[in-house]
Amino acid sequence: MNDAIATTPPPIGLVRPGLRERLRRGDEPTWFFTFAFALLVLLLTAAFFWELYSGAPLIWERFSWRFLVNSNWDPVAGEFGAAPFIYGTLVTSFLALALAVPLGIGVALFLSELAPRRLSEATALLVDLLAAVPSVIYGLIGVTVLVPLMRTRIEPLLATTGLPLFSGPAYGVGYLTAAFILTFMIVPFIVSVSREVLLAVPRDQREAALALGSTRWETTWHVILPHARLGIIGAVFLALGRALGETMAVTMVIGNRPEIATSLLAPGYSMAAVIANEFTEATSDLHLQALVAIGFVLFVMTMIINAVARGLILATTGMERRR
Repeated sequence: MNDAIATTPPPIGLVRPGLRERLRRGDEPTWFFTFAFALLVLLLTAAFFWELYSGAPLIWERFSWRFLVNSNWDPVAGEFGAAPFIYGTLVTSFLALALAVPLGIGVALFLSELAPRRLSEATALLVDLLAAVPSVIYGLIGVTVLVPLMRTRIEPLLATTGLPLFSGPAYGVGYLTAAFILTFMIVPFIVSVSREVLLAVPRDQREAALALGSTRWETTWHVILPHARLGIIGAVFLALGRALGETMAVTMVIGNRPEIATSLLAPGYSMAAVIANEFTEATSDLHLQALVAIGFVLFVMTMIINAVARGLILATTGMERRR
């Protein structure tokens, strides 16, 4: 009996195939090809990092970390500081995110949970088309429609509140106008991704919550949204990445003034906008390297935000597992 058990061959699935067998199956070539592609992404990221950093040696030697906090930008005098552009990028991006997240998630909830199927599919198609519109089109709409509206109607109305955030003359261009344009641009990303994530929630969970007596709102708030939380977080950070790197639309409506202002109505500047505007006009090596250094700062900022998003998702996943 023992001999029979000892000589019985193991199941085929438990036998580790040899190298020749794995090559014949395609396992080893597939592993090598996919590993090479993954390694290529890491190498390209490292190459971008090094190329941008090494492209501005004069800036790092002359200004060092002061380049990040200096607010003086004077190419004629040879004074360069990235603070106004970092400030403008962060203010417009996070203000746009604050406006776009509730709007985008609300639209996604309506399309996935409340709207009829045909209406949901037709609206989702239009949302996807909005995401594909070139940024220069949004910029043209901002210049021809939004800027006059902000200058004549919205900004004078906000100025009557007396708040420091809405003080100063109504130029029409400025941080708030750029934030509105970015809101229009990133809402389709949040809606599209969030809708797909919400539709992926198992139908059994909805039916179980409703069967226990929950209202549709309680089911949405306590069952559907927690299940789709990770995907929605990913959609939000995807939209934030788009807002941080947007160039043309922001350049056309932000005002392009390298100053730090507390008022959202004041003109400002962003990192992507100053690179687009001044790169072809940079005549000195120091000016050109200052723009490269700003690109490096923008690249590092984007990487940090992506790392924060990844860490937030991992932390949320860990909390759910501990429950």
